[in-house]
Amino acid sequence: MNGSTAGLPDTPTQHEQHGRWPRAQSVEDFRHNLSTVNGRIADACRRAGRDPATVRLLPVSKTVDEAHIRLAYAAGCRLLGENKLQEASRKWEAMADLPDLQWSVIGHLQTNKAKLVARFAAEFQALDSLRVAEALDRRLQVEGRGLDVFVQVNTSGEESKYGLPPDEVAAFVRQLPAFSALRVRGLMTLALFSAEAARVRECFVLLRSLRERLLQHAPASIRLDDLSMGMSGDYEIAIEEGATVVRVGQAVFGARSTPDSEYWPVWGEGRPSP
Repeated sequence: MNGSTAGLPDTPTQHEQHGRWPRAQSVEDFRHNLSTVNGRIADACRRAGRDPATVRLLPVSKTVDEAHIRLAYAAGCRLLGENKLQEASRKWEAMADLPDLQWSVIGHLQTNKAKLVARFAAEFQALDSLRVAEALDRRLQVEGRGLDVFVQVNTSGEESKYGLPPDEVAAFVRQLPAFSALRVRGLMTLALFSAEAARVRECFVLLRSLRERLLQHAPASIRLDDLSMGMSGDYEIAIEEGATVVRVGQAVFGARSTPDSEYWPVWGEGRPSP
């Protein structure tokens, strides 16, 4: 990454596709969608002077039934993102016969649900409170395992979103070494849900800049290698700004029949969907 977007094209969002992505109904459909998304990832990396191997695609399977997840698995998906913990837990149990299928919890977590995450999740991308960090660490110690986590940052300033305000992240990160079962891997954000690409890009620039500042003073045990940012409508812009993980749902699985209001506390301009 060259650290600047100077000279990059005015990459548009794909938010007009929201709710219109064709649904994948076969292994071949999934292979086609994954190939298309990976091709766009590679193109975005080339525009930014990056190696496509530095970007991980996280397909988001919220609302997707077991049969279609098995098709995605057959097409090569091995790590899937889920917003709702109980839904993710049900799917994990139902597909226990696929031991190499792993789950990333990317939605808000209440402390009383930490036990579930500690049981099965390979990754948690929405850490934004010390109470949750403490609850997770305690349950993970009981389970005898560690967990990769991302600190969620509210880069758009919208009250409808979870995540720490940017000016509180440094103090929060300094306290995380106390939780030895949590492996801090980086930062996560949800950008503004807007057709104005420049406003969306600002959220990604803010997260990248914040990470660069944090690296100067972060505790030695804290890794901030990853930036999880970008969804189906804006992942190319996110990659141009340094994303190493993009959370893509509809562009892989297709439009959902369940409204997004089922998955976000408030649906509106501030509630984008992977």
